Amino acid sequence: MRTLRVQTKSRTELVDVTARLAEALEESGLRQGMLTAFVPHTTAGITINENADPSVRHDLESALDRLVPADWSYAHLEGNADAHIKATLLGSSVNIPVEDGRLQLGTWQGIYFAEFDGPRQRSLWVQVSRGLEAE
Repeated sequence: MRTLRVQTKSRTELVDVTARLAEALEESGLRQGMLTAFVPHTTAGITINENADPSVRHDLESALDRLVPADWSYAHLEGNADAHIKATLLGSSVNIPVEDGRLQLGTWQGIYFAEFDGPRQRSLWVQVSRGLEAE
């Protein structure tokens, strides 16, 4: 397993980590199998979405802020209840198939670390595993 560090700059931010995950895969030498990226934080998540048009990233951040507003009346009083909910909505891990040493993403897809309680220094755990071999 490898740990990547992700520095975020704002409270809500989607950070494109696609290239860093591809680099971690290349360094592993894995040619076929699966890459798992896991976020070990309760106020951050990870997702796969379009990375060709930056307005999509902005729209996702804005939509999540509207769906789960920071100023709502939450029982959790630490001031980051919305961040916990947003992280739950996105999830804490993604699995990406690996073929010929490359991440098998769709044409427009990218992988985003999702910060909801920043700015912070975060961790992203990366695990690569071999696929099942044909008998």
